[in-house]
Amino acid sequence: MPDIAVPEIPVDEAERPLPPPEPSARNALLDGPILRTLLCLAWPNVVALSAGTCVVIAETSYIGRLGVESLAAMALVFPFVILMMTMSGGAMGGGVASAIARALGAGDTDRASTLATHAMLNAICFGLAFMLGMGIFGPRLLEMLGGRGNVLANAVGYAQIFFGGAVLPWLMNSMAGILRGTGNMKLPSLMILSSAVFQIILGGTLGLGLGPIPQFGMRGVASGSLIAYSISISAMGWYLFSGRGRVIPKVRGLRIQWAMFVDILKVGAVSCLSPLQSVLSISIFTHLLARFGTEILAGYGIGARLEFMLTSIAFAVGIASVPMIGMAIGADRIARARRIAWIAGAVGFVSVGAVATVIAIFPDLWVDIFTRDAGVRAASRQYLATAAPMYAFIGLSISMYFSSQGAAKVLGPVLAQTVRLAFVAAGGAWLSMHDATAAHFFALAAASMVVLGLLSAASVVLTRWEPKRVSAPDVRPVLSGMLD
Repeated sequence: MPDIAVPEIPVDEAERPLPPPEPSARNALLDGPILRTLLCLAWPNVVALSAGTCVVIAETSYIGRLGVESLAAMALVFPFVILMMTMSGGAMGGGVASAIARALGAGDTDRASTLATHAMLNAICFGLAFMLGMGIFGPRLLEMLGGRGNVLANAVGYAQIFFGGAVLPWLMNSMAGILRGTGNMKLPSLMILSSAVFQIILGGTLGLGLGPIPQFGMRGVASGSLIAYSISISAMGWYLFSGRGRVIPKVRGLRIQWAMFVDILKVGAVSCLSPLQSVLSISIFTHLLARFGTEILAGYGIGARLEFMLTSIAFAVGIASVPMIGMAIGADRIARARRIAWIAGAVGFVSVGAVATVIAIFPDLWVDIFTRDAGVRAASRQYLATAAPMYAFIGLSISMYFSSQGAAKVLGPVLAQTVRLAFVAAGGAWLSMHDATAAHFFALAAASMVVLGLLSAASVVLTRWEPKRVSAPDVRPVLSGMLD
């Protein structure tokens, strides 16, 4: 056999390592440093949600100008507004972002595009359900919470307008979830920012009246919100359907696939139980405090709005962790996914706790924005001094909740909310039977936050994130028989 000449390769070239991949080929969500990438994704959300905080402050401020009865009415309807916004944004929006991030992490762009369309169809259905539910049962629910006279009339007026357009916030938050699932945090945040500006301008103008525009009161405030949401939907819809995003929702030739709804709902529907239970907890407090009078109820409402404002910080960090964890899970990088979860939890705990502690020490920084009524101010100060230091645990629970969404393992944080709800219900019943004061109920609220935060963190520790492996059948006996 003739010799075959093999060209010699210089040793230094043979051992030379392959060049590293180009930076553009790397996915920062999968390969970048965790804390820096998380903060880069979170800061647009922080800016946008800070604008949302301005809406909370502005709304409460000009509702306060309408009178103490309007403030109490807003405290009645506020749990239902928060329920819908957290369900559509944090719960179902997080489910949408998780499903799309996992599809992209696995390299399946076509599936991600199909999921986007099903997400919007899902949003329309849920929006219609809220519209009908609150239209039929809303007035009775507000009355059950303790609404009477003008307080009830103002609350019903706001609810009729706001929930009459319930499809709009659902659709807006689902579109934002689609974009966040691709890692695009800037456009949804920009839309929230612009929506906040329009809400403040339109809500104040229609609520209080300006020039030739009459004062529509609570109905005007609600109308301003819906108009602002419509503007955001138009901008995000144009961006998605024009092909400028990483995912283009499929419309032409679309076939409804129940598997797509299941992929979204296995996270989103279960996640919806968490804000539902959270709002039930708030509603129990609202009902229990209503018997202490309008001033206590209005004071608690001001404190609850601070809780909503601060948890938006944890929301900003948590929702940024969803695409990072989702893509890591899709790429089967479980250890990285868990590191992201704990870093996000630490950021949420520290950031919320730091601001809340300052407000607990100096409550007038918050209370002075909304009211000069002595009774309302005293109730707000008492609630903030008791409950605000525990808001850090709410920040921790929200971070754990979103991390679990990214991993599609959200049952643990939902069950933590169930325990909190039972704790509040049992504690509230016991206090009611023992002639407790409002201060005792405020302490119960603070204790329930600690319970929620610790149990949410424990659920992440105890839940297995690794996907179930289906072992291949042993084919050796079959092959052996064939060879024989």
